[in-house]
Amino acid sequence: MNIYHSLDSFHRLECAVVTSGTFDGLHIGHKKILSRLKEISTQCGGESTVLTFWPHPRMVVSEDSQDLQLLSTIDEKIELFSQMGIQHLAIIPFTRAFSELSSDEFIRQILVDKIGTKKLVIGYDHRFGRNREGSFEFLQQNASTYGFEVEEIPRQDIEDLAISSSRIRHSLLSGNVDEAKFLLGRPYSFTGLVVKGKQLGRTIGFPTANIQLHESYKLIPANGVYVIKAYHHGEAYQGMLNIGVRPTVDGTFRTIEANLFDFDKEIYGEDLTVELLHYLRPEQKFDGLDGLIQQIKVDKESSVAFFDIQK
Repeated sequence: MNIYHSLDSFHRLECAVVTSGTFDGLHIGHKKILSRLKEISTQCGGESTVLTFWPHPRMVVSEDSQDLQLLSTIDEKIELFSQMGIQHLAIIPFTRAFSELSSDEFIRQILVDKIGTKKLVIGYDHRFGRNREGSFEFLQQNASTYGFEVEEIPRQDIEDLAISSSRIRHSLLSGNVDEAKFLLGRPYSFTGLVVKGKQLGRTIGFPTANIQLHESYKLIPANGVYVIKAYHHGEAYQGMLNIGVRPTVDGTFRTIEANLFDFDKEIYGEDLTVELLHYLRPEQKFDGLDGLIQQIKVDKESSVAFFDIQK
């Protein structure tokens, strides 16, 4: 996949088959659009091209951007687009000036002059341009003027999937990682740096890797205990993870702590990627460490049983 971090480096294509959007989470609804994009590209001998925007538009134009919680970082999206077999990915730097482009300016300057769009594929109710004024109807009415064809994924196809990034966020914030996994088409994951904590886990027989996410905007799911699969240097490990404030030991801030089974490496200062596979229980406050230790043992048994069922 060819990746362009600005339009200045993009060389106009003879027959670009294009879609555009933020694609947060790259869920199964997005994948339906991308599959159609690739299908059309194959049929007409064109090149599949995705336009996305970074930073996320809400980071630039919304007053509540500090509360923004995204399902995917730009690096995660790049990897997912690559796995989908997209040929060209153009990451357009989203600025206030860019947000002021009218729909006509966006089409003429970006889609036509810069990209060389011959066919445009968009999802149902997709909007673009200043104040989201551009629509499928506008594109249809002016397609011949711009010199490309446009296709909209039917409303019924999208509604049948009952999919949206907002619904996935709600699922994760409710601890429903099973539903999120179904809607995403893969387990929800995040990557962070392993940092030193209070090392309490070592003293009670369950050492943990404290994970500090690289991006503050990356959504952290509901507090509780999860069954996970973790990846370190390409190797996969089974384990469990706690998200929360650790009330039993009077914790004062939220942490993400992973206990990996059959793992004894020192990985401070290294990245760890975690996939959330199943929600075991909410975070609890126990009367003391003995109660906490007994529950952690039960959590591990449940986690091991989960993996045994998956075999």
